Amino acid sequence: MNMFLHELKAYRKSTITWTLTLVGLIILFLSMFPAISQEAEAFKKLMEGFPEEIRLALGLSVENIGSILGFYSYVFLYISLFGAIQAMILGVSILSKEVREKTADFLLTKPVTRTQIVTSKLLAAFTSLLITNVFYLGAATMMASLVETKEYSTKVLLLLSLTLFFLQLFFLAMGILISLAVPKIKSVLSISLGTVFAFFIIGALVSTTGDEALRYLTPFKYFDFAYIMQNSSYESSFMMVAIAFIVIAITASYLIYSKRDIHAV
Repeated sequence: MNMFLHELKAYRKSTITWTLTLVGLIILFLSMFPAISQEAEAFKKLMEGFPEEIRLALGLSVENIGSILGFYSYVFLYISLFGAIQAMILGVSILSKEVREKTADFLLTKPVTRTQIVTSKLLAAFTSLLITNVFYLGAATMMASLVETKEYSTKVLLLLSLTLFFLQLFFLAMGILISLAVPKIKSVLSISLGTVFAFFIIGALVSTTGDEALRYLTPFKYFDFAYIMQNSSYESSFMMVAIAFIVIAITASYLIYSKRDIHAV
């Protein structure tokens, strides 16, 4: 418990910063919706002037842009990008920081097992992301109710918003695995940004192909916003792949960390 609280406190500033960033972004984006909805037809004509490949890469659905859920699904693509960066940085740093800060030997001399160390750090990271998502979901729900006067499905809004948490869990697990696969990480930020942007670009390219099989290559395409709005549910095959990866990555992290030689210098 002490280690969990210590880790949670260590990432307090980071959690607050990312939470305020995501909340600020959704407030900014949704505050634009009334103007967009009033000029929906003109905006649609403007968007139709863009090549279809560009619209697909940007996640633009011309038909739905005038509705709150359609507009939200568009801006949420970029919210998820920021959220993925937060989770990736957390995942890469949470187990590697002891090596970078040369405190690994000190930590491992304490009367705790390596399993307890991983569990405490993992729970702290999970709690940090959970806090961010609770505040984000509250802000998104509040703003949607303020800017949209017509009826809309709160269930779909909730499902769209929760994809942020699922995506963050995916990148958290990936970040932890990468941090254990790379012996010494000098720059958490460069690895995190490089990985997230690589998957984001792959997602944009996959959108232009229309090939369903290629969607498995990037977590950014595991949640099809159009499908969620039409069916009020997630695609089970992609959810199963995401859950399987998270479980395998976390399990592998425990195994690797328990057998790994860890030096402070």
